[in-house]
Amino acid sequence: MRIALFTETFLPKVDGIVTRLRHTVEHLQRNGANVLVIAPDGGLTEYKGAVIHGLSAFPLPLYPELKLALPRPTIRKVLADFKPDLIHVVNPAFLGLAGLYYAKGMRIPLVASYHTHLPQYLQHYGLAALEGLLWELLKGMHNQAHLNLCTSSAMVQELVNHGIERVDLWQRGVDTEMFRPSLASPKMRDRLSQGNSDSPLLLYVGRVSAEKEIDRIKPILEAIPNARLAIVGDGPHREALEAHFAGTPTYFAGYMQGMELASAFASADAFIFPSRTETLGLVLLEAMAAGCPVVAARSGGIPDIVTDGVNGYLFEPNDPQGAIAATQRLLAATDERETIRQNARLEAERWGWAAATRQLHNFYQTVIDSQSLAIAA
Repeated sequence: MRIALFTETFLPKVDGIVTRLRHTVEHLQRNGANVLVIAPDGGLTEYKGAVIHGLSAFPLPLYPELKLALPRPTIRKVLADFKPDLIHVVNPAFLGLAGLYYAKGMRIPLVASYHTHLPQYLQHYGLAALEGLLWELLKGMHNQAHLNLCTSSAMVQELVNHGIERVDLWQRGVDTEMFRPSLASPKMRDRLSQGNSDSPLLLYVGRVSAEKEIDRIKPILEAIPNARLAIVGDGPHREALEAHFAGTPTYFAGYMQGMELASAFASADAFIFPSRTETLGLVLLEAMAAGCPVVAARSGGIPDIVTDGVNGYLFEPNDPQGAIAATQRLLAATDERETIRQNARLEAERWGWAAATRQLHNFYQTVIDSQSLAIAA
């Protein structure tokens, strides 16, 4: 099977979408598929055997970390030479338009997937009035696909409610071999707590951007005596957040990857995730795999992962006191916290990348077969 993957973001960028795509490409290649990645140029020409066709790009003004590549005619020759059996467009927006266009023009089966809840992002950048228009644009793009995939049941329903058709659930995945409780480290805990290892250690991991609502962690931090907060990641909102958290015991650790990141998860007491815009929240699964108890907003795809009081704690998205109470309850109950840790790990163990990619491969094959029958008819 030959798959042309169009994505608006890929390596060397670090985020949940890129993590999913990395593992997907690796497992597809390992299982005999041939993948071509068409993405904004990040300096790479190959990943795990897949060819990367990078296109020159420019930073998005409101989000400089995100680089945009526009469609161009050279893509047709790249596709003609590769001869894909299927095109998969990830978060169609700019470059993704080329995937939609050439899939239709070259009569190639098309799958699209929805990973970033863009309509909800608009309110965090002063553009809430455009939400209705954006949904119409998304509907127009996604309804050209023979199959649309989401990574949580909440997002499946959201897309269906907005008129997007042929929607299915692409199951979540996490690297349970890398993220594991045994990587808890006194040295890492000392680093994240800035030498205060005996204090309660709260952790946030992810993009440091407005839509993640990291500022909402401050009241939680202030309500817990001696607590420390470590923010792992980077992004366009870091300078504003450093000012917001000034005078609090908050450590901005910057990016971490691989075993270093896994150790950070395993070494913290609680993973705090206030975002209300998550389609899935891959970092939640990573925290759970590492045995780090999660306190998160009951929003988007998060309830698909976290069962309140069983493998983590949920709070109502607009209730700051609920977030504080949930975190205090977690830190106060030592025995309960240990049970939560164990249950979180057990939940994560259900979701390996190999199974998620097998499911995706089956989706691909079904679309290819159905389109072959349609052409033959």
